Amino acid sequence: MEETVVTEVVVVVDINSIYDVAILGAGAAGLMAASHLKRRKVLIVEHNKKPAAKIAISGGGRCNITNKHLSSSNYLGKNQFVSTVLEQFDNEELLNFLHNGGLKPVVRKESQYFCPNSAKEIIDLLLHSCNGADFLYDAEIEALEKVGDLFSIKTSKGSFYAKKVLVATGGLSFTTVGASGIGYKIAESFGHNIIPTRPALVGLTLQPQQVWMKSLSGLSVSVAITVGRRILTGDMLFAHKGISGPAVLNASLYWNQGKITIDFLPGIKLKSLFKSSKKTAASQIPLPKRFVKAFFDALELPNISYNAMTESQKQRLSLIKSYAFAPAGTFGYTKAEVTKGGILTDEIDPFTMQSHLVDGLFFAGEVVDVTGELGGYNFQWAFSSAVVAARGINFQLTSY
Repeated sequence: MEETVVTEVVVVVDINSIYDVAILGAGAAGLMAASHLKRRKVLIVEHNKKPAAKIAISGGGRCNITNKHLSSSNYLGKNQFVSTVLEQFDNEELLNFLHNGGLKPVVRKESQYFCPNSAKEIIDLLLHSCNGADFLYDAEIEALEKVGDLFSIKTSKGSFYAKKVLVATGGLSFTTVGASGIGYKIAESFGHNIIPTRPALVGLTLQPQQVWMKSLSGLSVSVAITVGRRILTGDMLFAHKGISGPAVLNASLYWNQGKITIDFLPGIKLKSLFKSSKKTAASQIPLPKRFVKAFFDALELPNISYNAMTESQKQRLSLIKSYAFAPAGTFGYTKAEVTKGGILTDEIDPFTMQSHLVDGLFFAGEVVDVTGELGGYNFQWAFSSAVVAARGINFQLTSY
């Protein structure tokens, strides 16, 4: 019987070619992390030909940076994990960082902060702040491995070595700007669990019974949508593919399957509308005539006064306050603003964003199983988690 000989593989790397940190992804999280890793040798790997593609097109080209009202309740994810990260770099600290860089966001829609003129303003600030980092553009990440104390990053443009790696590759939304699932694959290769991903902040498609809504394409009404224990208020837009608008997009964050309930008259008691016994019920409902007619037709309600209706008809009319149905699905990743799901947060340290499974491996941004509502919450998460990760990396490198 031959004796088995185990040979230890020794990788010899020129110490001058080793990066302190390799950041995978030049989006909001990646750039913010790099800006907080000054005096470090940083490599940023990006598979697009230029950085911050998603920032550039967000918020109508002005980037909805953050929100006046910030709480873990605005996020889908483990409450304690989200709170711990946000407390370390909140909206005030983000605004201070931007002000110090010469950017003063403006408030729109009551509480949402946007760039004054263009998303290019925050992109330029971030790029300037991470001056000194090496950028590798148009490079596909082929593999990430840990070799001894170092990470080997194999890309389509060569292999690189780093002491620490931050995965900030984003999610699957916005495929038009190169979104991919590489971050999830990397995490899985190191033993991390992935919460199944789904499109979020996206329109919802309809069942055949709700086809009447498609005839209202282009119309917008204010609603309150109940999904589980959540009530989301705002405008709902009827579209050719289904329903959209801020209230629906937020509802999609918390919906996976089953019914949602729409109140088309939020804050109004139905019986208080029908004060005249001579007027038809339809004429006394304060909603666009187009909507009222389609709703009455769909529920087979007669064009008569409320008092003249039978109890059965009144019951059907009351559904205008509680119209429940199960959406068929979503508009998909191509129309979704973000991706929900991602790397299981139980396997990440919220005080450093470092993997509990692999020393020196960090995560930030959308790749993690934390997703915010509309209104700047997802960029705030990207920036907060990135700063926490950068601080964790700096601490480790100082002790290296």
